[in-house]
Amino acid sequence: MRYHTPRSFEDAAAIAAAGGGTTRFLAGGTDVLVQMRARTAQPDDLIDLKHIPGVKDIARTPEGGWQIGIAVSGAELGRHAGLCADWPGVVEGMRLVGSTQVQGRATLAGNLCNGSPAADSVPGMVAAGAEVVVIGPKGQRRLAVEAIPAGPGRTGLEKGEGISAIHLPPRGTGGGGAHLRFIPRTEMDIAVAGAAVNLRWDGARITEARVALGAVAPTVLLVPEAAAAIVGGALDEAALAALAAAAEAAARPIDDKRGTAAFRKDVVGVLARRAALIALTRAKGAAK
Repeated sequence: MRYHTPRSFEDAAAIAAAGGGTTRFLAGGTDVLVQMRARTAQPDDLIDLKHIPGVKDIARTPEGGWQIGIAVSGAELGRHAGLCADWPGVVEGMRLVGSTQVQGRATLAGNLCNGSPAADSVPGMVAAGAEVVVIGPKGQRRLAVEAIPAGPGRTGLEKGEGISAIHLPPRGTGGGGAHLRFIPRTEMDIAVAGAAVNLRWDGARITEARVALGAVAPTVLLVPEAAAAIVGGALDEAALAALAAAAEAAARPIDDKRGTAAFRKDVVGVLARRAALIALTRAKGAAK
């Protein structure tokens, strides 16, 4: 195995593009190092991104949003007061990843690029409208987070491409978000189902929303029909029922040892309802 410590994302992309075998990027390492130890992944080239300037930074963008470095850990996200205030649903999702020890290393970018349908941090990012900056041999492009997962263990990134930063949009006024999941145990388990809701409240009604579901399809799902069910009103029982129904209809789960497909469909509707109510409470508080 060849171990690389590039000083720029352009150099990292060039190394990855030139590699003829299996390549892995290393940011937090909580997925790739476990895979290497289990011998499910034996990279020919391991590209450590932690030596690149800025990868541990959380910074405001000129537009008022946030740029998150690809090596920022879950623990660091949870300690950032500004990010927690603007995007609690994103932080909540990342806080669910692993143990306290894992939180000290795990990253949003790594969780996204691992390609798990049950990735806890991804629904919150999708509901928030987050984007990633991708750098590769052909240059730089910017993609919505939901464009990255392509199936279990797969992404839509091309050979040599890697994520260099995650961007969250400006929060604005009257915004609120939340993320919930269901697991068989109280902690440190893989999600059976998850739901994240982001919305905006203008004092009388919900004016915009995004709903994302996890662990109920081959990839995390953005569900416009679920968002449409709650936009334009005050989130009454009829809207909540329509939201849950849309979430259940969009879900395409499997049966496995952690839950049946029917159970997952039912639970994801419940989670979407609850996440929407929490998001609305937060939005009303932000609108004051």
